[in-house]
Amino acid sequence: MSILHHSKMLIAAIAACILCHIAQAVDIDSKGYVAYCPCMGRFGNQADHFLGALAFTHHLDRTLILPPWIEYPYRQPTSNQIPFDTYFQVEPLREYARVITMETFMKDIAPELWPPEKRIGFCYRYREGSDCKMKEGNPFGPFWDNFNIDFESYAEYGLLTYSTHVPVVKEKWKQTFPVSKYPVIALAGAPAAFPVDRANVHLHQYLKWSDFINDQAEKFIAEELPKGPFLGIHMRHGSDWSSACKHVDEERHLFASPQCLGYNFEYGRLTPEICFPPEKLVKITIKKMVKAIKAKSVFVATDADPLLEDIRRALPKSVKVVQRTPTEPHVDLAILAKADHYIGNCVSSFSAFAKRERDVAGKPSSFWGFDEPKKTKPKKEEL
Repeated sequence: MSILHHSKMLIAAIAACILCHIAQAVDIDSKGYVAYCPCMGRFGNQADHFLGALAFTHHLDRTLILPPWIEYPYRQPTSNQIPFDTYFQVEPLREYARVITMETFMKDIAPELWPPEKRIGFCYRYREGSDCKMKEGNPFGPFWDNFNIDFESYAEYGLLTYSTHVPVVKEKWKQTFPVSKYPVIALAGAPAAFPVDRANVHLHQYLKWSDFINDQAEKFIAEELPKGPFLGIHMRHGSDWSSACKHVDEERHLFASPQCLGYNFEYGRLTPEICFPPEKLVKITIKKMVKAIKAKSVFVATDADPLLEDIRRALPKSVKVVQRTPTEPHVDLAILAKADHYIGNCVSSFSAFAKRERDVAGKPSSFWGFDEPKKTKPKKEEL
């Protein structure tokens, strides 16, 4: 698929989302709303934060305003905001929490509930006097400007945590920022931890790809992969990742490493090979898994050299090795979720997204350079 064709499809999908927003009849939630800027990192990080924000808002008993996804086009001086429902369905989220897209909120609700003169921005700590500086820099400025949002005043919440599932914390938020005075809590950043808290990982079950993404994934599998089992792999080995992996410390987590090591290192310690597996290890791991599942093909998703020829040489000629070009990260993730087995990078939040989706579906996954924790047999009681 050409870049131009994909761009046209994306524009069409966004247009469809806008028409959907226009058609919706919306009632104002008397219990209030939460908005936030997903301003930390790229898609994988934003997705981790989204799960936390979903839990935060659910327990606070407000409606979550679904923010657009922030993207950073190559060599473009500013960020782009892609409507939430371009990539994901909204309705499944409503099984867990009250949600509304930011486009619909700003068009149908904000004029009455949150007019310009009543817009208060929230931050952990004031940065200058009583100013949060919520629009300073990219992507902060472009995100709020996308909806013509300026703030008349600010509030800080430094003494409060995001653990609204704890009754005393929930009540403190309600007492400090009552709906009557603060119908919209508009946060400078996501009310969530990174990586996603263990308690919120299960919320991934409510994230369902839009038809726009899922149809492209299904089409690729049907047209480009031979019938039979296929192995999906995600590799991080760009220069930026190499630099990040130089900070590996076995005593500390790095990015999404709890997904394989356990949040308390129950299953192991971080090593350089887990973060940045050498090419030899990658090929050996692929070869073993292809044999184990009798894979007919290998789908490669990566941020750098896909090593297609190297992988082909390591496998029987009957095994097809492919990458989707041009690459589109969301479609790649949807394809990885459908693989018969998946190998990801334990440290990568992008890998983590695919792993969570597969866990929801009960599909097997593994990680480069990491041996699956062995189950210990229960000790026999002595008579």
